[in-house]
Amino acid sequence: MRVERLTLSEWGDALPNTGYEVFHRPAALSVVERYADGDLVLFGGFKGDQPVGLLPVVETTRTVGRTLMSPPPGMNIPRLGPIVMPTSPKQRKRERVNKKFVESVLEEIGAMGPLSLVRLLTPRQYGDPRPFQWADFDLTTQFTYVVDLAETDAETVLESFSKSLRRDIRRGRESDVTVSVEGLDAAEDIYRTTRDRYADQNRGFSLSWPYVRDLVTELGDDARTYVARSADGEFLSGVTVLYGPDTAYFWQGGAKTDHDGIVVNSLIHWRVIKDILADPTFEGVTEYDLMGANTRRLCDYKGKFAGELVPYYTIETDSAAMNIAKSAFMAVTR
Repeated sequence: MRVERLTLSEWGDALPNTGYEVFHRPAALSVVERYADGDLVLFGGFKGDQPVGLLPVVETTRTVGRTLMSPPPGMNIPRLGPIVMPTSPKQRKRERVNKKFVESVLEEIGAMGPLSLVRLLTPRQYGDPRPFQWADFDLTTQFTYVVDLAETDAETVLESFSKSLRRDIRRGRESDVTVSVEGLDAAEDIYRTTRDRYADQNRGFSLSWPYVRDLVTELGDDARTYVARSADGEFLSGVTVLYGPDTAYFWQGGAKTDHDGIVVNSLIHWRVIKDILADPTFEGVTEYDLMGANTRRLCDYKGKFAGELVPYYTIETDSAAMNIAKSAFMAVTR
């Protein structure tokens, strides 16, 4: 297998039609390249002229060693990591392509060097991380909630929700709360509300407004800002949703807000789901990824949407020396 470094244009040409995350889009990666603390390097694995594997990494050199991250930390990118695109539907051949791509790209990036730290969060579609285990990387399973919206309608989806969530949505229909799609000013309101919420909870918040602004702008129609307002136009809450080829992602916002006894965020998520079901712009989108399944305090609420608990993987260098380097690296990037 031949592994090459790609330009963003070549990366876009090599992407499949489906089966990858929103941050794999060239538009999103161009913003990552602009703001990441390190150099974005795009690797493509080829069998002849046919692309069969892709991996974006951000490479950073520090006194504690060299790091190769996908996604880079501190940018609110839930997952990135490898895409594998075998040309054969046969399981044996798919496994062979995956194994060969992992081996080849690890060699190309120098991942096995004594001062190299690798950390990947795989896309949900990447279902076979075994080659990384065989290469002595540490593997951890994580989860997200995904609401299946394929071949269904709004009423069927609503009936799958918990009783309390259905009640909130139905009461919301009779309230003065409106949920609409707004522009960049609203995205900034969501950003500032989220930042302030983190500060109130004494939690770190690493995102800058220019990064969020540029991401939303570059993604264009693949980003939407949903805002809930009261009858007098007061901002109540909002979320920024990003769209991949087949999945919508709750990305930012959703600070907990009640209004006249209604959980406002339930109305926002419901509007997002209805848009996915009805808006021709999102004809290929069949899932809503709610995130948050690894945060215990969020699970009770997110679970009300009857989403499937879907695994993905954290893959990272496993050695005592690099555990020390990892701690040092995380300390200087906070």
